Amino acid sequence: MPNFFKKTTVNGHLWLIYSISIILLAFIYYFQWILGAVMTLLLGLAIYNSIRTEQLLQNETEEYISTLSYRVKKVGEEALLEMPIGIVLFSEDYQIEWANPYVNQFTEDDTFVGKSLHELSDAIIPAIKEDKKEMSLNLEHYSFEVLIKKEERLLYLFDRTKQKEIQNLYQNDKAVLAIIFLDNYEELTQAMDDTSKSHLNSEVTTILNRWSNDHGIYLKRTSAERFMAVMNQEILDKLERTKFEILDEVRELISDQNVPLTLSIGIGKGSPSLPELGELAQSSLDLALGRGGDQVAIKDENGKVSFFGGKTNPMEKRTRVRARVISHALKELVSESDKVLIMGHKNPDMDSIGSAIGILKIAQANEKDGFIVFDPDGMNTGVERLMEEIKKDEHLTQWFITPDEALEIVTKNTLLVVVDTHKPPMVMEERLLSKTEHVVVIDHHRRAEEFIEDPTLVYMEPYASSTAELVTELLEYQPASLKLNMLESSALLAGIIVDTKSFTLRTGSRTFDAASYLRSKGADTILVQKMMKEDLDVFIRKSKLIESTIVYRDNIAITRAQEGETYGPVTIAQAADTLLTMNEIKASFVIAERDDGRIGVSARSLGDVNVQVIMEKMNGGGHLTNAATQLEDTTIDQVEEQLKEIIDEYLEGGDDEK
Repeated sequence: MPNFFKKTTVNGHLWLIYSISIILLAFIYYFQWILGAVMTLLLGLAIYNSIRTEQLLQNETEEYISTLSYRVKKVGEEALLEMPIGIVLFSEDYQIEWANPYVNQFTEDDTFVGKSLHELSDAIIPAIKEDKKEMSLNLEHYSFEVLIKKEERLLYLFDRTKQKEIQNLYQNDKAVLAIIFLDNYEELTQAMDDTSKSHLNSEVTTILNRWSNDHGIYLKRTSAERFMAVMNQEILDKLERTKFEILDEVRELISDQNVPLTLSIGIGKGSPSLPELGELAQSSLDLALGRGGDQVAIKDENGKVSFFGGKTNPMEKRTRVRARVISHALKELVSESDKVLIMGHKNPDMDSIGSAIGILKIAQANEKDGFIVFDPDGMNTGVERLMEEIKKDEHLTQWFITPDEALEIVTKNTLLVVVDTHKPPMVMEERLLSKTEHVVVIDHHRRAEEFIEDPTLVYMEPYASSTAELVTELLEYQPASLKLNMLESSALLAGIIVDTKSFTLRTGSRTFDAASYLRSKGADTILVQKMMKEDLDVFIRKSKLIESTIVYRDNIAITRAQEGETYGPVTIAQAADTLLTMNEIKASFVIAERDDGRIGVSARSLGDVNVQVIMEKMNGGGHLTNAATQLEDTTIDQVEEQLKEIIDEYLEGGDDEK
C-alpha cells in the first residue's frame, strides 16, 4: 500500500510535466516542425507508459484490498465462532436470540437459542435489571466472569476457571493456628495418683495424636493441659464438615472412665501474619472457655466468629480462691473511684436487680456512693412488686437513678459495674460505657461474640446459676462492716430462685451455699414467693397460649400464638417454663408477637438440648437451658419454619453451632 500511494503521487507530477511539455511543443512546431514531430512522438510514448503503469497499479491495489477484506471478514467470523470467549445476544424479554458455539457446548440441546437467560443462571436477569456491569456464574465445572452490555443486550463470558483454581489453592494453603485446652485438667488431676494421671495423659494424647495424623495436622503439647496445632485452611474446612468429632471422641472416652474431662479449641485463621494468628487463636479459646468449654471457637482476621460443639452443661469448676481474688480486686477498684454506677440489662429481671443491689452494698461497705441505673419503663410483674417493696425502704430507694441522671454524674474516674449481661446493646444505658475508663463485667451467661470493649475486670462464670449467686459470693469477702437487711438479701435470693426455677435447673452446691448465706442475713422466702406470684389474668393468657402446643421430634414442645395476639416477654418466658414441666418434654419453644411489635421466641431445656446454640442461630442468645431471641420484619409462620429447620440441623448435624 505505501508503494502505491508513492507511485500515484509521482504520476501526478508527471502529468503536470506533460501538460507543460505540450505547451512547449506548440512553440517548437511554430519555429521547427521536424523537431516538434520528434518531440511529440517521444511525449506520446511517455504518456502511454504512464497510463499503462497507473492501470497496473490500480489493478494491484484492488486485488490487495479485496484480499484484505476477505481476511478481515474471516478473522471476525473465526473470532466470533471459535475464540474461547462466550457471546450471548438476548431479547428485551430476556430470551437468548443467539449464542456462539463456545456457549452452546454447555447445554445438552446443542444450542441455548430460544431459551431464557435463566438457563444460564438465575442471577443474570436480576443483575441486568440492577444495571450491574459484571457478575460471576458457574456452568458445569467452569467459572465465568460475565461482562454485561445492557444497551446492546449482549453478554461476554470470560473463563476464569484457572484463576479460581489458583485462588482456591491459595486460600486452602493458608496457615491456621489452633490452641487445644483440656477443660478441668488441673482440678481433676489434683486428687489423682501418678499412675492414674499418667494413664489419663496417655489416653488423651493417643486420641489427639491419632486425630492429628488422620487429618495431617502438626500437634505439639506445650503444657500439661495445652496443645498447639498447625494446619491449613483445607484441613480446617474438612474438620468443620465433620463438626469436630474429636470433641465427642474425647468426651465419650473419658465418660467411660467417669472422668468429666472435655476439650476446648481456639482457632485463628485468615491472616498471613503468624503473630496475629496466635492472637486470634488465644482470643477464640477465651471465647470458648467463657461459653462453658467443650466447644470450638474459630475467629478470622475480620473478627467473625463461628462455634462448634457446646453440647454439655457447663460443670461447676470455679473455686473459692477465684471468688476471693475477684472480690478483693473489685474492692480496690471501688476504693480508687469517685463513685460507683451499677446497671443491668434492659427490661430488668429479678437477677439483674438483685445483683445490682449486691454491688451497691459492696460500694457502701467501702465507703463509696453507689447508684443503680434503672429505667422504670418495661418492668415485668415480678420486678414491679420488688420495686414496690424497695420504694417503701427510704434508705435503699434513694440510690436508684434514671439513665439521664447517671449521664449527668458520671466522670472518667467513676467505676461502672455491668451485671447480668456483657453485650453493649443490651445494657440499660450504652452511652455510659464510653463515659468512664473503668468498667467491670459480672455475668453468668455464656460469652457471646459481642462484648464490652476493654473492661477493667471481668468475672464471667457460665457454671453459676445466676449473677446474684456470683455477687453473693463476692459479698462474703468484703469488709465486716457490710450489712445486708432483709429486703436486700431477699432481692438477691429472688434472683437465684427465678433463674434456677426454684432450685431445679442449673443448681450446684455453690448455689445452695449462696442461698444459705442470704438466708442467714435475713432473706425472707415468703416475701420472695409474694414477689413471684402470678396475676390471674396473666395465668389465663399463658394457658391460652399453651393450648396451641405441638410436640416436635418426639420430645420438643413448640407453641405459637395466633397472628395479631400480643404477649409480654415475661408471659412468653413463663409459658416456656411451664411446658418444660410436662412429661417427656426435654425442650420448649414459645413463639409470639411481643407488645413492641417484634416476634419473640423463648426457649427452655433440661440440659439435653442446648437452646442457646439454637437461639444464637436466630440472632439471639442466653444460656444452655435458658435462651431467647427477638426478630423484626418477619411473621410467626416464618419464625416457626426457621426454628424447625434449625432444630432439625441441630439434632441431625451433631449438635453443632456455627
